[in-house]
Amino acid sequence: MNGLGIIDYLFLYSLISTWALLLINIVLSLSGYKFFTKINEQKIDILKELTVFPSISVLIPAHNEELVIERTVKSILSLDYPKNKIEIIVINDHSSDRTQEILEDIQKSYPDRNLNIITTDKNNGGKGKSNALNIGFQKSRGDYIVIYDADNTPEKLSLRYLVHTIINDDEYGAVIGKFRTRNKEKNILTRFINIETLSFQWMAQAGRWELFRLCTIPGTNFIVRRSVLKALGGWDIHAIAEDTEISFRIYKMGYRIAFMPLSVTWEQEPETLRVWFKQRTRWAKGNIYVLLKYVGEIFKRTSKSVLFDLYYFSFVYFFFLSSVIISDGIFLIGLFTDIRVSLSGNFMLLWIMAYILFILEVSITLTKERGEHNYKNVLLVSIMYFTYCQLWIIVAFKGMYLYIKDKILKKETKWYKTERF
Repeated sequence: MNGLGIIDYLFLYSLISTWALLLINIVLSLSGYKFFTKINEQKIDILKELTVFPSISVLIPAHNEELVIERTVKSILSLDYPKNKIEIIVINDHSSDRTQEILEDIQKSYPDRNLNIITTDKNNGGKGKSNALNIGFQKSRGDYIVIYDADNTPEKLSLRYLVHTIINDDEYGAVIGKFRTRNKEKNILTRFINIETLSFQWMAQAGRWELFRLCTIPGTNFIVRRSVLKALGGWDIHAIAEDTEISFRIYKMGYRIAFMPLSVTWEQEPETLRVWFKQRTRWAKGNIYVLLKYVGEIFKRTSKSVLFDLYYFSFVYFFFLSSVIISDGIFLIGLFTDIRVSLSGNFMLLWIMAYILFILEVSITLTKERGEHNYKNVLLVSIMYFTYCQLWIIVAFKGMYLYIKDKILKKETKWYKTERF
């Protein structure tokens, strides 16, 4: 095989991988569209339909959250749920700012509410979100555990939807709601994040639930049975993507994780590329940890519900990433050398079709969210393909590098907190 033959094979690999992932996402989007349509047609009257109110423990891990913690705690205090059935536990995890002071002021302002503050120090705290959640779980008493991140403002009925869904099906070990971008109008980055969240997270989650009855915990706005958490021994303190990791263990127990999109919380997203890169790199690094931890399940027949996510993560972080790098490399080689792809066929047409399908797929997603399907967002999607989506290549690379580096140096898991604004 000469040099041109190698280029041809690499090009084919790149083309097939790209189209395979694109088609998978299209199937998920269409299935998700079907699921959202069915949910809207159900017209659930949650105020009338929820008549049983189990005890709930809300856990909020917080590390240096002085900019957002007051708004978050007050929004959770305002949830439409019986006050005597809900306890709120904020884990002030080795903060060095005014988080503690703000929490104490809120506690004094709501003396009739079950608001508890757990403050950790350098000895037992500052070791990551998983460790903070385990500390909070040990102090909790509710039959069900609900998690909100420190920058969340859940809608008043969001908890009711989560509770209503999980108590009506014993197969559900956990139920997830949606999070939306609160600061989407801040700049073009937050607008991209808003579109990414709606399409590549929530429409994909809905599609996976519609097709496989399978969802992955997103890290916030979810409810889980106390008995499940107790059996699992809590969260994996070595996992920085603790949400994905605990999802896999819930699958392995034989439970399902259901999706209830009417439960909505609003959260603050990164407003600068520096913060975005740090957050997304943590996601990539954490998902690689989970993938490698559970890759052996591919060869077992006892964990079928885990397989789709394992295949999907493998595809995104290895096959698709490598195909993008290869295609970009072939393009650059063609600019500066005489080496060309010698395969016959109109491959430019295939790339143009992939681009058009990407725009159509994301645009379909936006039609299911009120106020999101407009010309401005469609224009952003067309730009997003060549800009925001390409940044994920750097993120995935850096995530792999940091994972390997930490494994070699045997670094301890630390708190990776997204900077607030």
